[in-house]
Amino acid sequence: MSVGKKALLLIFCILITDQVLKIWVKTHMIIGEEIPLIGNWCMLHFIENNGMAFGMEMGGKTGKILLSLFRIFAIIAISWFLYSLIRKKAYSGLIFAVSAILAGAIGNMIDSAFYGMIFTESYSQPAIMFSGEGGYSSFLQGRVVDMFYCPIINTQWPDWSPFRAGESFIFFRPIFNIADSAITCGVLSILLFQKRMFRDFN
Repeated sequence: MSVGKKALLLIFCILITDQVLKIWVKTHMIIGEEIPLIGNWCMLHFIENNGMAFGMEMGGKTGKILLSLFRIFAIIAISWFLYSLIRKKAYSGLIFAVSAILAGAIGNMIDSAFYGMIFTESYSQPAIMFSGEGGYSSFLQGRVVDMFYCPIINTQWPDWSPFRAGESFIFFRPIFNIADSAITCGVLSILLFQKRMFRDFN
């Protein structure tokens, strides 16, 4: 199998896994509900956000549309870059890293573009998919589904601490999804192995 086909397979696998889990969470959980996976260290914790990875947001409908347009532009740019890497027979690790980033971007874009149209709200009961009453929002106004919460350290700052004395300290606080993880792993791989990945890049 060629590197290009392997890259497409990787993108497909990430997208399918991401969307299957998001749809399961949407249709089986309500917002704020938790399901322990590894004790209190790792759990499914269903939230939705209007913005970027790890819950960061841009304000209002205008910000949401601008973010969606940015995502579309980024997906086009990353796709072109990936295509050029495959044609130039770049280092396979770089191709797979960029593929993961692209898959993550597409995964979250699907939520933002379509979830508002095909799902009902998830606040009081699990969402209904393709309800006859319609969705909770319009095109490009959907919310991104996040579910992995890993508070590996959950304690308090000591009373003698010069800042945030006595306040709670949680690591890792952000709640994320498979698409976020794919983007993060792709970016970290490029940063950590950039010398090897770009060694023969022209």
